[in-house]
Amino acid sequence: MKIGIIADRLNRPLTGIGNYIYNLITEISISNKNIYIINYEENKIVPNVNKITIKNPVSRISNKSFYFWHLYLNYYLKKTNLDLDIIHSPENATPFTTIRSKKVITVYDDIPFHFPEYFTKSTRYRHELLLQKTLNSSDKIISISENTKRDVINHFKIPEDKIKVIPLAANENFKKVDENETSKIKSKYNINFPFILYVGTLEPRKNIPSLLNAFYIIKKQGIPHKLVIAGGKGWKYKEIFETIDKLNLQNDVIFTGYVPDEDLPGLYNAADLFVYPSLYEGFGLPPLEAMQCGTPVITSNTSSLPEVVGDAGIMINPYDVDELANKMYEVLTNEKLRKEMSKKGLERAKLFSWKKCAEEHLKVYEEVLGR
Repeated sequence: MKIGIIADRLNRPLTGIGNYIYNLITEISISNKNIYIINYEENKIVPNVNKITIKNPVSRISNKSFYFWHLYLNYYLKKTNLDLDIIHSPENATPFTTIRSKKVITVYDDIPFHFPEYFTKSTRYRHELLLQKTLNSSDKIISISENTKRDVINHFKIPEDKIKVIPLAANENFKKVDENETSKIKSKYNINFPFILYVGTLEPRKNIPSLLNAFYIIKKQGIPHKLVIAGGKGWKYKEIFETIDKLNLQNDVIFTGYVPDEDLPGLYNAADLFVYPSLYEGFGLPPLEAMQCGTPVITSNTSSLPEVVGDAGIMINPYDVDELANKMYEVLTNEKLRKEMSKKGLERAKLFSWKKCAEEHLKVYEEVLGR
């Protein structure tokens, strides 16, 4: 069984989809040596794996040329026989041209449908047009959560038996670490105070202004913590900084920018609380990473997040700032509760692993090939 996985995401800083592709390829390559990375340049981030390099006709990689490469890639795959049994596209809205190999696609979410105001017209159009056609033309669809599966069935009218739910996992380096490690990370990021942590891109869907307003409330109640926001700037993030100025929180909110995976475990371990009030997630890796580090988690009761956190964390209505503030205050002022949440989170995180995720993918590939 020869498997080709489209892996251009490995050329960028590894966030959600990039982490998924990296771990999937790494785990599958352990048991199946006939796996091929399809990319526009040879990337060495995953060594000892077969590579198929298809150069991008557009020299400068930008958002537009990224999609152009996918268009070119599908044209290339249609005209060229790469002798692959399956091509797996881990992108939501890839071009839909018919290719010779069997086709599997991973769907993460249906965010442009739920929050169209957060996207440009061209992005919404591309999502609607390409994703529908890609779903229809795929031999099997992998969904990363039951919530996304429901969205795909309801919105795109895809038969349920065509979709397989395979949850993601947190990397193994997300774990409890000793005090020396947390001290080193705190020193690197100039953190010498107790803090609440948020990890994720700065964008509207993440609901960071609500977190800031809740944080402002508990600061007025005497909580000594600061708020550390770890993540790169996405889009439409102006409201975040306007809220900080409005609430005069400039000295209490620290932005680290993008934090590499090797630093995140120490950051999670050093935090007294992790808060993730996102409005919608296809899966939601940061809460799982936090739980795997033993950090208490407060997150939203929406989309896929309850599937990830279960009863190990506290779930709130992300639109209710007072509820969020109350729960943050409760956790930060109750050491017994924090210990209980830490223990439950560590147990809950054991349900997810990249090894299990890869094994389920291999079963899908075999099913598609009728084996």
